[in-house]
Amino acid sequence: MKTSLQAGLTFEFKFKIPVTKTVSHLYPESQLFREMPQVLATGFMVGLVEWACLEAIRPCLDWPREQSLGTHVNLSHTAPTPQGLTVTVKVRLEKVEGRRLEFAVSVHDGVDTISTGTHERFIIDSARFRAKVAEKAAHLAM
Repeated sequence: MKTSLQAGLTFEFKFKIPVTKTVSHLYPESQLFREMPQVLATGFMVGLVEWACLEAIRPCLDWPREQSLGTHVNLSHTAPTPQGLTVTVKVRLEKVEGRRLEFAVSVHDGVDTISTGTHERFIIDSARFRAKVAEKAAHLAM
C-alpha cells in the first residue's frame, strides 16, 4: 500500500445500464429471474459499487501484486432503474485500518438516489490469496 491510501479519498463512477445488467439476466438459469422486470439488478448494482471502490484505490496499491476483495456489503436498493439510464456511483474511503477499508457509498440514476450504504474491502497479496484458493480447490480432486 502506498501512503496515498488515506481516509477521505473519493471517486465517482458512471455506467449506462444495458439490458444485460437487469434482473432477468442475473441468473439466466432461473425462470423466476427471467420473468422479472428489466430493471437494474441489486446484484449488478453491488458489482458497480465494488468496481468504483477498486478504481478509487488502484492508484494507491502495488497493482496487480496487491489487490482488494469485498468482504461486507450494507446497501439499500430503494428505486428501480430501467435500462438506458446512467447510474453514478460515489464512494468515499472512510476508514483505513491496516488492510481493512471501509467506504461510504451512494448511487443515483439521474432521477432518484437508488442506493446508500457502506462497503468493506480488504487488501490482499494476490499470490498468497491465489495459493489459498488453489489449495481449497484441490479438495475437488479428492
